[in-house]
Amino acid sequence: MRLLLVGAGHAHVQLLRDWARQPVVGVELLLLTPGPLAMYSGMVPGWLAGVYRYDELCIDAAALAAAAGAQWVHGNLAALDPVRQIVTLDDGQILGWDWLSLNVGSTLAPPGDLGVPVLSLRPLDALQPAWAQAMSTLAARTDDQPLRLMAVGAGAAGFECLLAARARLLALRPGRPVQATLLSRGAALLPELAPGARRSALRALQRAGVQLRLGTACTPALAAGQDVLLWATGARAHAWQQDPQRRGGLAVDEGGFVQVDARLRSVSHPRIFAVGDCAAFTPALPKAGVFAVRMGPVLVAQLRAALRSEQGAGAVPAYVPQRRYLVLLATGNGRAIASRGWLSAEGRWVWRWKDHIDRGFVAGFAPKPDTTPMA
Repeated sequence: MRLLLVGAGHAHVQLLRDWARQPVVGVELLLLTPGPLAMYSGMVPGWLAGVYRYDELCIDAAALAAAAGAQWVHGNLAALDPVRQIVTLDDGQILGWDWLSLNVGSTLAPPGDLGVPVLSLRPLDALQPAWAQAMSTLAARTDDQPLRLMAVGAGAAGFECLLAARARLLALRPGRPVQATLLSRGAALLPELAPGARRSALRALQRAGVQLRLGTACTPALAAGQDVLLWATGARAHAWQQDPQRRGGLAVDEGGFVQVDARLRSVSHPRIFAVGDCAAFTPALPKAGVFAVRMGPVLVAQLRAALRSEQGAGAVPAYVPQRRYLVLLATGNGRAIASRGWLSAEGRWVWRWKDHIDRGFVAGFAPKPDTTPMA
């Protein structure tokens, strides 16, 4: 029997760690990802700001798979046939499966007609080389003109990454001014946060001299002359999810996200599970990593039960989303903002708290040292 994991998101890395401790006898485990490393999204702003090295925010998914006795397969899912129980990779390779779990996150769709290069914050594996190239280009410039930075999207990703990129540019060319703009078609900054947190965020933008333009779409005229343009608008489903022919009848919502029940199973094909941003839960959940993290233990229990019995998951507890969840946003200056329900806080201690949580999460998936006694 074969279990195929597609993607190394927050839930799948938990499954691999659990499998390494207690594998299921008679089950072949495969992991399909576009690269051996999986970036932890919570530390991306800190990496953009230069606080973290790239390796510090990456989980070695290939090594984690090896520790679990799983086969790592390099590639991207291009099409899915849930009836024949196969997936087709972008290189034409075909993989069969008995059970399938999807934890592939979401993507973004920046327009291609803005006239300047756009750094999309999704998918994460494409962001790293694009950011490195942008920083190399700016570091090589010798003029003294102000650097122009714009982020499109006034949600958590746009807010954090704009301030992080501004901090990096200031460090890259000390003394050189940075003209930063946060642009959004929406009418509010961080509308999902507590009122106090939104006020703190607005003050952070004002202290940094960021121009906030709400209710405004990004046009070629606004994009013209930007040295760095970050794209952080709403999450989109991957192309194969949005194409009926490529997803093979798999039930999705209007956005192309895989519809799942309370046991994280596809509502149309019960041998398929989906978690995190790529899934559509009822009622709808925000596209935030905290939900994928909480789904991890439930997914592990559901898959283990499903593998034990062809009749399904039995009495294994279902996934119950948390009503309130903690949001921690770095402001690029050694401080951070916390928001949970109607509560909020801001300060350097919040950044230290966030840094501790993020480093601890990634460290939890680091390869364990070899303690085998020497002969």
